[in-house]
Amino acid sequence: MSNICIEAQNLKIQFPLKHKMFQERKYLKAVDGVSFAIEQGTTMGLVGESGCGKSVTANSIMGLLPDLSRIEKGEIHFFHNGRDIRIDQLKRKGKEMRQIRGDGISMIFQDPMTALNPVFTVGYQINESLLYHDRAKTKSEAKQKAIRLLKDMGIPLPEKRVDEYPYQFSGGMCQRAMIAMAMSCQPKVLIADEPTTALDVTIQAQIFELMQDLKNNNDAAILLITHDMGVVAEMADDVMVMYAGKEMEYGDVKSIFKHPLHPYTQGLLKSIPRLDQDSSERLFNIPGSVPDLSEMPKGCRFCTRCTEACSKCFDQEPGLYEIGEQKVRCWKYAPEGGFGNDGQK
Repeated sequence: MSNICIEAQNLKIQFPLKHKMFQERKYLKAVDGVSFAIEQGTTMGLVGESGCGKSVTANSIMGLLPDLSRIEKGEIHFFHNGRDIRIDQLKRKGKEMRQIRGDGISMIFQDPMTALNPVFTVGYQINESLLYHDRAKTKSEAKQKAIRLLKDMGIPLPEKRVDEYPYQFSGGMCQRAMIAMAMSCQPKVLIADEPTTALDVTIQAQIFELMQDLKNNNDAAILLITHDMGVVAEMADDVMVMYAGKEMEYGDVKSIFKHPLHPYTQGLLKSIPRLDQDSSERLFNIPGSVPDLSEMPKGCRFCTRCTEACSKCFDQEPGLYEIGEQKVRCWKYAPEGGFGNDGQK
C-alpha cells in the first residue's frame, strides 16, 4: 500500500504575457513537466536558484496561483482521509479548497510581512484559522492555543504579543508568527518556502525541531524549499533540483550529496562553503544566470552555463534518465549514449 501524501505528475504551469486588446493571449511556461511524490512522515527538499519555479510549484499545490495563470497540463493529488483529491481540478476560491488550505495543507510563505494582514492582530489571524477548521471551540480556547504556539516559536511575552499587530513585530518575529499559523492545525502536508529567512541560528534550530516533531508525531509530509544545502542535508529525505522550470535531478538525499550527477547539482554543492576552506580561496559560483522564461535555450535549459555541454545539448532537450535510485536530465546519462556523440564541445 502506498503511503504517498502529495503527488504531482507532469505538472506544467503557464503565466500570461502582456498583450494588446483583441490580440490572442500568449503564455510562458514557469514550470515544465515536474513530477514528484512525498510520502507520509518524510521531507522532500526542493532546491535551485531564484527564478527556477520552486515557489510557483508550491503555490500550485495550495491553489494560490495568480489570476490568469493556469495549470496547462498535469495532475496534483492530495491523499487525505482515504480520498484522492485532485487539487488541480478544484476552484482556487471554492469551498473545498478553502477547507483544505490551512488544515490539510499549510504553507509557510517566503515573505511574512506581506502574508500577514496588517489590519488584524497576529493572535486574531491565528485564532481565525483554528476556529474555521474546528481546532478550537471558543475564541478563548483559540487564543490560549495561539499564545502557546507563539511561545513554542520562541516569541517573548506571547500573552502580550498575541494582541499586537504585524507592524509591531520585527521581520524575524513575523516569520515565526507565520510559522505558528501554518502549524496551528497540524496539517498533513506542510510547505515551507524559505522558512528560516531572517531568523538567527538558535531560532532556526528551534523551528526545524518543531517541523521534525510535526513530521514524526503527525505523520506529515513536508515540502522544504530552500537555498541552504546544509539545511537540506540535515532535514530532507529526498531532493529535487529544479532549473528554469525543469526537474534536473531527483533522488534520496544521501545519493544526491554523495554522487551528484547533473552538472548543475554539482555546481550547487561546490558553492557550499567548507570549514577546511582557505580564507583566501574564493567561493565557487556557477557562471551566468537563470535564463528568462521568454528566452529559453532550444536544447538543455542549462547548456549556456554548463562547462560540459556538447553541441547536442544546444540543439535537443534531454529526457529524464534513471541512474540507479536517481533521475537526471542530462545527455551525459542517456542510454543511447547521447552525450558527446559528435565529439564536440
